[in-house]
Amino acid sequence: MKDKTLSVSAIQRGTVIDHIPADSLFDVLSILKLDELDSQITFGTNLKSQKYGKKAIIKLEGKFFKADEINRIALVAPDAKLNIIEDYHVVEKKDVGLPDEVEGIAKCMNPKCVTNHESIVTRFTVIDKKHVDLKCHYCEKVTDKPNLEII
Repeated sequence: MKDKTLSVSAIQRGTVIDHIPADSLFDVLSILKLDELDSQITFGTNLKSQKYGKKAIIKLEGKFFKADEINRIALVAPDAKLNIIEDYHVVEKKDVGLPDEVEGIAKCMNPKCVTNHESIVTRFTVIDKKHVDLKCHYCEKVTDKPNLEII
């Protein structure tokens, strides 16, 4: 019997997003619009994790994230980790975490909120970083993770 192994190649230069909850993988792919990238993307889901039981991982060749993109990841995967890769080695590790305020990346769930009727950048105070509860600066309605819509 032949030895069968499945291997995922290492990336030379780019970012690995690790510790994504398995059920949030496609949310992360969507909010970062990774389907529009031309570079190599490798992802896996339902991988064994001692910490979470199951996790997902994304490897992106030649992609490095800006602060607003990291905040987007934090909205759907607040415990994710970023590994910055140079010459096949991890040169930096970053925790993804929500800042105290987020602007312009989430929609207020209150249909009467001014941000849903006028051209105003949304602005929220993060009142619970673990459960991702956001309080609207304009109407004070709290948008929780199940009702979160990334814009």
